[in-house]
This record gives sequence, C-alpha cells and structure tokens, in this order.
Amino acid sequence: MIAAASDTIWGNRAACGRMYRVTCTGPTNQGVPQPCTGTSVVVKVVDYCPPGCRGTIDLSQEAFSQIANIDAGKIKINFNQI
Repeated sequence: MIAAASDTIWGNRAACGRMYRVTCTGPTNQGVPQPCTGTSVVVKVVDYCPPGCRGTIDLSQEAFSQIANIDAGKIKINFNQI
C-alpha cells in the first residue's frame, strides 16, 4: 500500500518512507452518495505529488479501494503518521 505526498507533508523528502493511517471521512461533492467503506488503510509514502495534485496524500488505486469506492475519484480523509 503506497502513496505520494503533496507539499503539505512532503517536507523536502522528509515524508518519503513514512507510514500514514488514512481514513475516508466523506465525499468531496455534496449530493454524492457516501463513498467510504468504513475502514482505514496504512500506506507508505514513496513519491512526491507535485503542485496541482489537489490533495494531501495521493493513494495508489489499491490503497484507495480499501477505504472508498474507486468511482469516487476524490474523497475527504483524515490521516495520522504512525
């Protein structure tokens, strides 16, 4: 389970190799059905998500599918470094 980190947590490569527990908290658009599965996933940051990636953590498809319906595309999350 891997992810890319945006400038918010990247810290000039400091985030690379860190582990984060990520939980879906809801959809980004109002009126969209609840995409969350109710579980969380632990991911390892292995890459940088450049400016414009429009998120804090960009999850791999495998990791995303553990916490949300893959069709949601973009979701609200909580994350904690572990």
